[in-house]
Amino acid sequence: MSELNESRLLAMPKVDLHVHLDGSVKPETVIDLAKREGMALPAWDAAGLTRYMKVERDCASLKQYLEKFHFVGAFLHTPYALERVAYELVEQSAAHRCRYIEVRFAPQLHRERGLSVRDAIRHVVEGLQRGEQAFKVKARCIAICLRGHDKVQNVEVIRAAAEFLGKGIVAVDLAGAEAAYPPGLYEEEFRLARKLNLPVTIHAGEAGGADNVEIAITVLGASRIGHGVRLKEDMNVFGIVRDRRIPLEFCPNSNIQTKAVSSWENYPIRDYFQQGITITINTDNLTVSDTTITKEFAAIVAHFSFTEDELCQLVRNGAQAAFLPPAEKQKLISEIDDALKAWVSDE
Repeated sequence: MSELNESRLLAMPKVDLHVHLDGSVKPETVIDLAKREGMALPAWDAAGLTRYMKVERDCASLKQYLEKFHFVGAFLHTPYALERVAYELVEQSAAHRCRYIEVRFAPQLHRERGLSVRDAIRHVVEGLQRGEQAFKVKARCIAICLRGHDKVQNVEVIRAAAEFLGKGIVAVDLAGAEAAYPPGLYEEEFRLARKLNLPVTIHAGEAGGADNVEIAITVLGASRIGHGVRLKEDMNVFGIVRDRRIPLEFCPNSNIQTKAVSSWENYPIRDYFQQGITITINTDNLTVSDTTITKEFAAIVAHFSFTEDELCQLVRNGAQAAFLPPAEKQKLISEIDDALKAWVSDE
């Protein structure tokens, strides 16, 4: 077995199921968008913009982490901007050998220049589809309902997402300040999602406890959980997730930055993995977290000594958890299996 160094990990085929569009915009792109729209910036070089776009080392909470989105969000209200950043996210993922990505975004946050929810979804999907053609990375979209938004706003997202189901959209999500807005507040909205046959993933067990994971599954109908690192706080809920094989979308660097877990020593990935929880490895936000999918795998190798075989299992978990129709998913799983076998044999 070859050493799992950076170049070796870079070459590994990967899947990223949890990456936010507005958290993954390149500083250079913000500069171009600002020039195009005649908007002011606090700095006109990529290095100077870093402090406004990337989380600081001393980030205190998820709330502080989410503040980084406000700066970038101001530039993402036109068809051109949404299509461009979606396209460039596929490009960034391709550079790290992703074979499949699911990009999530909240369409209600991109309407200050007159776009409808449907428009916002359409332009992001078009950008992803252009990226898929150019970079040969299968790219799909998840529409986010937001904690703190009212029922009318979130229902609008769900109905628009249903129009694009099978045409670029694969699921809906609930994200935002989990501690302030527990998932039980959104039961009616996600009942509609299930009625419209939309798969559901929910951000839970990140800034809130295992009870939020349970509600996300049993009340909102989540078949995947965004993060879920606090699952161990209730072993009954732990058993539900394990026995139902509900995948957790772990984002290691982000989980440390948001203080979902206090330190790498307390990060539960090795424990969960060995106890049979279906773990997937994802980036969350390329720019905000200053990460790549390669860095995420490097982190768990460095801190938890994951082996080559275990990394392959984590990647396979991602393919198996994809929100794709059965035939398309099976094709992806087969392609990932073949690519991983080639990677393993390339010593």
